[in-house]
Amino acid sequence: MNKSKIVYRIHTSILIVLGFITLQTCERDDICAEGTPTTPRLLIEFFDATDTETVKSVTRLSVYAADLVTDDMGTITLPEAADSTTLIFNSNANSIELPLIIGDEGVAGSTRYFFERDTNLRLDGDTGTDSNIDIIDITYTPEFVYVSRACGFKSIFNGLQVTTNGDGSDTDEWIISIAFNGTTEGSITVENEDATHVQIFH
Repeated sequence: MNKSKIVYRIHTSILIVLGFITLQTCERDDICAEGTPTTPRLLIEFFDATDTETVKSVTRLSVYAADLVTDDMGTITLPEAADSTTLIFNSNANSIELPLIIGDEGVAGSTRYFFERDTNLRLDGDTGTDSNIDIIDITYTPEFVYVSRACGFKSIFNGLQVTTNGDGSDTDEWIISIAFNGTTEGSITVENEDATHVQIFH
């Protein structure tokens, strides 16, 4: 057997051993499984204000993150069509999932959304009719929770509160009241997306 064949076999054997060792040292948590719970969104469901057990769709709902439609001068420009600023646009909906801004751990933060009902009335060009926009403010304190080596950390939201018309300037609110699902407490902790967090009555 010549020298080159011996060297080739040695190299091949070393590569096989190294490959085997590498496979043995990989752990199950090196890959973040698709179903692993990550930072939850705020799950909101809409109900009839008169018959509070009945789910009720909002007509032609559009939802925008306030910071995406407001410029540095405070001017609000509402989209004319679905785009990157809209979570939902001009569609009937009985629920929505809102991502929350994640700030520093342990530091109170907030996210503001515009909820526009009857968006089609703003878009139809008829100056005699218009949509109705309510402003929702969500306040909370983020906490970072370790998930796994592969998935890293997720955020949960402690002391979460939801208010509407905070400055009292809106005299035509379509949102009648807001409640947390399953509790009469004034705030909740949002840890997962297993159930609706907030009920909006209209």
